[in-house]
Amino acid sequence: MENNSISTEFSQFLQQEMALSRDDLAVVIKNRRQPGDPIPMLLWQYGLISLGELQRIWDWLDAQIQFQAP
Repeated sequence: MENNSISTEFSQFLQQEMALSRDDLAVVIKNRRQPGDPIPMLLWQYGLISLGELQRIWDWLDAQIQFQAP
């Protein structure tokens, strides 16, 4: 992921599967204190997703990493 944005695939997942708007994502990205701040945690802290949805995001991210591993 880039410093000021998130990957297109991750953004699409959040918008399509988690029903987050572009505005929701923009607010979270804009208000990150550091580039490495985890977007899923910020979404949860801002009340944009539930704890169950947070776990679903972590699971999706984990699957992406496993899929990309050699």
